[in-house]
Amino acid sequence: MVEQATEPSRPARGTSADDIVLPFGTVKSHVSGRIVRLGPSVDTVLAAHDYPDLVSALLGEAMALTALLGHPLKADGRLILQTKTDGPVGFLVVHYDAPGAMRGYASFDRQKIDELTGSERMVAPGDLIGAGRMAMTIDPGSNLASHQGIVALDGGSLSDAAHTYFRQSEQLPTFIRLAVARQMVPGAGSATSQWRWRAGGLIVQHVPRLGGDPRPDETPEERDARLHGEDDDDWLRVSTLASTVEGHELIDPSLSPERLLLRLFHEEGVRVGDETAVTARCRCSRDRIAGFLRGFPADDMAEMREADGAITVKCEFCSTSYRFENGKLD
Repeated sequence: MVEQATEPSRPARGTSADDIVLPFGTVKSHVSGRIVRLGPSVDTVLAAHDYPDLVSALLGEAMALTALLGHPLKADGRLILQTKTDGPVGFLVVHYDAPGAMRGYASFDRQKIDELTGSERMVAPGDLIGAGRMAMTIDPGSNLASHQGIVALDGGSLSDAAHTYFRQSEQLPTFIRLAVARQMVPGAGSATSQWRWRAGGLIVQHVPRLGGDPRPDETPEERDARLHGEDDDDWLRVSTLASTVEGHELIDPSLSPERLLLRLFHEEGVRVGDETAVTARCRCSRDRIAGFLRGFPADDMAEMREADGAITVKCEFCSTSYRFENGKLD
């Protein structure tokens, strides 16, 4: 029975609708999906770096995508998404440690980014990323073997690459949309208002189902493709509905994820699961950095010393600097 077209019921939230991944499923069509809404978590990561807006926006998209893909992992699982290309943003990486800790950073050519920023034409994702590859390394935890999927990046977006990964590696029809933008957050007065980054995303995936009456003149192969692939009627209907989502809806703080799901899939009926909180959290620490430095030969350590004998290491993820006076690692 299809649920009534009311906002999907769920336990009351203790906080806001930000920094969560919310899983859901459509009742009529049995399509599964997740919606992510990032506020302070993405802003914390991006604010830690002096990135141009174009670079911050791309890393914000990568964070939203990684949260969507990493959500199904168990508590000790980990997903690493990274790109290596010949574009102005030559490298970016996002770590997702289940159940929701994230960190990330990007490496870029500032001169090329400035040229794109100063151009009069609209900058496309391929202008930033260029050609190369995107890798997703999945560590499921529980002492299970890790595996990696690699897809080509050739002038497309991160979501394009993710679509290719699911189509080729998982053979799973998938729809993904990502959004990121800066929004003005009002303070006590106009002088205290500040711009904050927000990001969001939506993924829906076809769930293969068994059974179903064969159609006239339909071969077994055609029936299998219809029930398991992109020609399935339920999948076509839900993916079409999902494609109507607007970028601003994915990041609008006044539009709850549940209300957005109702807006998109009210004809299908929606059931939501338990949300997972997302936080910005780096794994660096003074002890970890000291252990890393101990692995260097004495000659290399000597070259790292500053004029006063100290060694300073800056974490690329969170920009925290660790200074070891006189090079002492104790």
